[in-house]
Amino acid sequence: MRNLSGFGLLAAIATLTAPMFSAQAETVTRSFDLSSMDTSVSACTNFFQYACGNWIKNNPIPADQTTWGRFNELAERNRDKLHSILDTVVAKPTPETQRISDYYGSCMDELTIQAKGSGALAPQLQRIANLKSKAQLAELIAELHPIGVPALFAFGSNQDFKDANRVIAYADQGGLGLPDRDYYMKVDPKSVEQRKAYVAHIKIMFELLEDLGLGDPAKNADTVLKIETALAKGSLSRVERRDPQKLYNPVSLQQLNALAPNFNWNAYFRGIPAPPFKTLNITAPGFFKTTSAVIQSFSLEELKTYLRWQLVHSSAPMLSTPFVNADFLFYAQTLAGAKQLKPRWKRCVQYTDNDLGEELGKLYVKETFSPESKVRMLKLVAALEKSYGEDLASLEWMSEPTRKEALKKLQQIANKIGYPDKWRDYSSLKTVRGDALGNSQRADAFEFKRQINKIGKPFNRGEWGISPPTVNAYYDPQANDINFPAGILQPPFFDGKIDDAVNLGGIGMVIGHEITHGFDDEGRQFDGTGNLRDWWKAEDVKAFESRTSCLVDQYSGYTAVADVKLNGKLTLGENTADNGGIRIAYAALMETLAEQAKLPDAMGAMGDKAKLPDAMGMMTDKMTQAKSLIDGFTPAQRFFISYGQIWCSNSTPETKRLRALTDPHSQSEFRVNGVVSNFSEFKKAFGCSEKSAMVRENACRVW
Repeated sequence: MRNLSGFGLLAAIATLTAPMFSAQAETVTRSFDLSSMDTSVSACTNFFQYACGNWIKNNPIPADQTTWGRFNELAERNRDKLHSILDTVVAKPTPETQRISDYYGSCMDELTIQAKGSGALAPQLQRIANLKSKAQLAELIAELHPIGVPALFAFGSNQDFKDANRVIAYADQGGLGLPDRDYYMKVDPKSVEQRKAYVAHIKIMFELLEDLGLGDPAKNADTVLKIETALAKGSLSRVERRDPQKLYNPVSLQQLNALAPNFNWNAYFRGIPAPPFKTLNITAPGFFKTTSAVIQSFSLEELKTYLRWQLVHSSAPMLSTPFVNADFLFYAQTLAGAKQLKPRWKRCVQYTDNDLGEELGKLYVKETFSPESKVRMLKLVAALEKSYGEDLASLEWMSEPTRKEALKKLQQIANKIGYPDKWRDYSSLKTVRGDALGNSQRADAFEFKRQINKIGKPFNRGEWGISPPTVNAYYDPQANDINFPAGILQPPFFDGKIDDAVNLGGIGMVIGHEITHGFDDEGRQFDGTGNLRDWWKAEDVKAFESRTSCLVDQYSGYTAVADVKLNGKLTLGENTADNGGIRIAYAALMETLAEQAKLPDAMGAMGDKAKLPDAMGMMTDKMTQAKSLIDGFTPAQRFFISYGQIWCSNSTPETKRLRALTDPHSQSEFRVNGVVSNFSEFKKAFGCSEKSAMVRENACRVW
């Protein structure tokens, strides 16, 4: 169940939204929904409440969820479609669908999973027990990493930051069971409480293995926390990891051995096995020094305890009910606020999508995404890129040399719509009916091998980092591409039957958001080919950072929950993309309306009497969109309401806290109110006074 790792090191920070899983779907999803609005509140006072108030009131969080919003509604419809597809292939598998049938069918076979119990882990637990010395540790880690056990660190492949056309080996920090390094070190009462709950959870998981004679569960839990705390202290923070310069540290194998001498790197590379290479990128050198120190300072038995925990923790979703329930109680309930476990079919659909995303996605695309939809999206993307190009050309604060490079980079952005041009080949992945955990481990091993086999080869720019049914989008700064899977190209984001204002406020803003990521505080450091290169004049960097510091200050002032505020530095890239994306989407709308007002096609048809009825109808449609009210709102107002409504959502207090500490995306309320309060066109559209809450006195603007 490994997360697809084809994004590159930075792409996780350039997505539209954090991953969210859903639980129920409405019968009809509207791209513009009057019933969702709370017009008792002025748009100028609290636009999020104005656009979403009734939706928030009428859509409480389902018991098995931690967040429920418009993304979740669409994700749930997609999940229902995948469920139907999977039920069909399990009932009537074909040679093309047998692998999916075996994987999903085994995941749903709860009786077999229950019968195996902890015995499903026996081979790996025995391998850990057989570890005779620390010198053998590398060989064991080389067996655990491919099957999805992220012990000590992470290893894989990635584009070379300085030569984006080639793929190199890289090693990254990892090995933690809590969501972030800060969870191990913060001393506020809530953090202390969560660490205690974490230790209690580890103890429970070891109690479920007690028949194997692994020692005192309480002592084991304390050992795990000590080792992970040591690793956390050597890790970079999430804010530090937003600086690509900090993440690029190429070293030779000799230098790696000197950096972390207590780990046998040669044995590890032979064991995975990795293609030959002479250098690799170490994203956090200090972390690997720490890892070496951990291996030296903790006993062999303590390290075995840590490895057993990493194994059972990563395997829990595919184990018997006691493991699944314990995993849910800590990670979903304690940390995120969910009240009940998702039904098994939803979990199994999710796991199948994670592990066989393109093979399953091919079936999904056949039923949901037409070639016509792809053509319409490409036209929208072209319109947004044109709008952003005009913005770049008019910026007063940017010098001509930097502007020239920026426009060149914009022209080089690749647009990937719906699904890959070439589907992934899973033929080497073996699935076995009745072996749920084994299928998951083999899928992880397939993906691990696929990634490391890229080392030393040219970068494949046609690959995708998320599956076609995913309700999300992303920009990859190293590939310099924007990616819009079929899963998000549906209402409320995109509707071919509704006016341009609504589509541009929805999917148009999504497109603008992703384009802008190429020029946020991280994306701007990469050129049009994806190389980490300083192509900015010093005075432009200074002007840019002055503008982004305004966003840092603005969003750092928002309270996420109770005593936790947003981290303006962590969320800077997404906030820049939101604020820039809405501006270029709005500019595209204004240009569209201006073109419609000219009515060139209709006027040309007026000279042909045979075409006169069609021409009159065309004129009426265009005049309605360009000049008249729809549902009582102007096109500009519909644009902003559409934008606000894609973010309608409810979240548990626990999730708000978790995301404020770990997520580079701001909460929905601030993605709406924080953005419109910076945009003078919003003020004009709703006639807000200068003193309105939605009009910032010192508005922030980068693009």
